[in-house]
Amino acid sequence: MSASLLLVGVLSVVIAALSRHYNLSAPLVLVLAGLAIGWIPGLSAAELDPDFVLFVILPPLLYSAAQDSSYQEIRANRRAIGMLAIGLPLATAVVVGLVAYASVPHLPLAAALVLGAVVAPPDAVSAQAIGRKVGLPRRIMTLLGGESLLNDATALTALRVALAAAVGATTSVWDGIETFLLAAIGGVVIGLLIGYLVFRVRDWLSDPTIETAIGLMVPFATYFVAEELHTSGVIAVVVAGLFIGQRSVRVGYATRLQDEAVRKSIDALLEAFVFLLIGLQLPDLIRGLAGQSWLHIAFDAAMVLIATILVRFAWVYLFTYASRLLPGVRRREPPPKPSWLFVVGWSGMRGVVSLAAAFSIPLTTESGEPFPARAEILFLTFVVVVGTLLIQGVSLPWVIRRLGVCDNDDATDRLAYAAAQDRASREAEAYLDTMASDIGDHDPRHLQVAMLRKWITTQRNTAWEELGRGPEDIGESPTAAGNRMRSKMLAIQRKVFIDERDAGHIDDEVLRTALRRLDFAEGTNDREA
Repeated sequence: MSASLLLVGVLSVVIAALSRHYNLSAPLVLVLAGLAIGWIPGLSAAELDPDFVLFVILPPLLYSAAQDSSYQEIRANRRAIGMLAIGLPLATAVVVGLVAYASVPHLPLAAALVLGAVVAPPDAVSAQAIGRKVGLPRRIMTLLGGESLLNDATALTALRVALAAAVGATTSVWDGIETFLLAAIGGVVIGLLIGYLVFRVRDWLSDPTIETAIGLMVPFATYFVAEELHTSGVIAVVVAGLFIGQRSVRVGYATRLQDEAVRKSIDALLEAFVFLLIGLQLPDLIRGLAGQSWLHIAFDAAMVLIATILVRFAWVYLFTYASRLLPGVRRREPPPKPSWLFVVGWSGMRGVVSLAAAFSIPLTTESGEPFPARAEILFLTFVVVVGTLLIQGVSLPWVIRRLGVCDNDDATDRLAYAAAQDRASREAEAYLDTMASDIGDHDPRHLQVAMLRKWITTQRNTAWEELGRGPEDIGESPTAAGNRMRSKMLAIQRKVFIDERDAGHIDDEVLRTALRRLDFAEGTNDREA
């Protein structure tokens, strides 16, 4: 098992690297590659362990997404996000469950609702990746990101209630509501407590290496504690990530840079791993349906897939326009663009959380009987996951471009940044003036003041230059020319240090110290460029 997972991890990184190099959709290529690899004769498939996904894969991805999210944006769009992250998964579970109950033979209603809860949470990883690449407006990205942070908790809690009914455990509607509220409130409390504790400990340490190591453990520990206390591990991880992410601006720069680099690398590895793992599950799922009519199975799968796609559209349009009937909503929010609503409705791809939830379905009920239609539920879940990835994932970039869904967020951001940079530069110059007034005319520190003043002026000029026409219109700006020459000077210095090491004049430790300083200088230069 460990060797199989290791092989999957290596293959996923290789395939993801090739996909990114050739500008292909990595999630789709990974799923298709997994489908192809799964049919190789004699190759033992890597089984999808639901606990592995829910306890190892999901927490760090949620934690990273929460840290990259904006609390202010989520709060400003809390009504729409709540409708997508709480109302929509519950509606999907009910509608898809009823469709499956009506179309799949011998499927009890409780088991059908289990299927509905399993396919309820969209996986916004691929949707957000596509949105960033094609330049979706920030409001849409906020809605998709906020939805992805909370819909897993809603769907998994609904699944817990549906499973209790399906296996014969005593439950009622009120029990389900109580379970949901306890899971949500408990998850928020635990997430806040752990987030505050971790923030205080990291602030006290002031050790970037250990701070990053602690940050790596936060999502796993938070999820484990919350689940052990029978609350929502997903909500706890999201709340802890939001809390720590909003306060990361106050930690040291080395910790912040290191945290982001490590998180991005882990995200890329885990996302590639899970999408390849999805494709590898098909052979085992088909073997579980041996002896059944494939015509009926294909019809059932088509019905469930269509219902999953359509219920999202119906919900998005219905509640968007229904809420506009309220005077307060009309007063606070501008009228929605139909093209934006269509893109949000079309961004409902499913992912590994649905498959992990399906594989977590027990084999037997409380009475010892086999769980009804478990093999069919697993296969239908796979069809929904792969179908939405292939149909919606492939066409989403075309849909976005065809509808012209874009905004001037970049221009607005550049203007806001330039204004803020101007204010920051003036504050820094005022400090320099105070310091210069205490330095004598012949003091060599005057040179340092002049260098710092030039640096501040360059920062201000760069910010304002970005608002004008590009280099293709006016040629290379003075700031750009300075950055280009500084990059060349850094490259020359780096080559000299390496040559000195190769000649035996300095050792590797001295070289690493020199390269670290040059790397920070080049990183600053690239940032300004």
